[in-house]
Amino acid sequence: MRVAPEIVLSEDERRELVRRVGSKLTSVRAAQRARIVLLAADGKQNKEIAGTLGIGRVQVARWRERYRQQRLAGIERDLPRGAPPATVDVARLVELTTQSTPEAATHWSTRTMAAKLGVSAASVSRHWRANGLKPHLVRGFKVSRDPKFVEKLEDIVGLYMTPPEHALVLCCDEKSQIQALDLGRTQPGLPLKKGRAATMTHDYKRNGTTTLFAALNILDGQIIAQCQARHRHIEWLKFLRQIERETPKGKMLHLIADNYATHKHPKVQAWLVKHPRFTMHYTPTSASWLNMVERFFRDITTERIRRGVFTSVPELIAAIDDYIAHHNIKPKPFIWTKSARDILQKVIRANGRLSSKQGATLH
Repeated sequence: MRVAPEIVLSEDERRELVRRVGSKLTSVRAAQRARIVLLAADGKQNKEIAGTLGIGRVQVARWRERYRQQRLAGIERDLPRGAPPATVDVARLVELTTQSTPEAATHWSTRTMAAKLGVSAASVSRHWRANGLKPHLVRGFKVSRDPKFVEKLEDIVGLYMTPPEHALVLCCDEKSQIQALDLGRTQPGLPLKKGRAATMTHDYKRNGTTTLFAALNILDGQIIAQCQARHRHIEWLKFLRQIERETPKGKMLHLIADNYATHKHPKVQAWLVKHPRFTMHYTPTSASWLNMVERFFRDITTERIRRGVFTSVPELIAAIDDYIAHHNIKPKPFIWTKSARDILQKVIRANGRLSSKQGATLH
């Protein structure tokens, strides 16, 4: 049987330990350590002391041994817990993140940067958040080079902010090549439950495509839509005729569309001449974000199409028609709040930064 080392106290030591136990100014930890030593000096074994104080036997043995070796100084404070954490050179961290890339990689991760600087990945992550750095993300953009950008921008934003009286403004576009995907072909997915997202197999079967033509009324959010097999001027004319039928006859119609060749086909132009209540407004090149119907396309994609299971094109079309009918029961218009001047200032700043970046690259 292992026997704990004997503790022998002098009168001064016992008096000091008793004082620490009874003093209200002594910390709980210091008082507990003093009790351990007093009980040990009374001949108690470690297991018995641990049971009396409600602590672990290893903890009792540790403080007993420290007192035996260093007396009162040994129980006054904990031993150092290793080297302090390495400090992060924040300026160098930001410089490396924004102006360099790691070997054989396109961007830094917390672990590669941590290995480079000799710090922890958690420290890198913390300082990236504090400085607004997100190396793992990249956002797409393209600044329009349309020579009539300002003119078209002011025209379309003007329609949004101050629409003309006795007229309807319709944002028109096509969402082409919508695939009828059967996502449950090989295995059924698991439903959503607490602690687990819904699952879906990665493989699928293509069952054809359709093109959705849509016109968004900016006044009330109503959608005029039509699904067709192809995306030509013939289909665009069919959609224009549908708009003609489904809008009030006495209203002028201002249609916002992109510069796709289908919208400017000679036969389309001839039809528009015969229907003078239609006025076309074309978005600048590479500026489809000016067309508010794109926001509706985003909604129908995320809410109905992307996770849908369609075994045929008619089934896909029926789902699209059902979504639009449900939307039109209680439509909610999108509100445009950015003025043309604000947008133009942002474009000017972007062009300035791109020009300076290009100049630096050339030099």
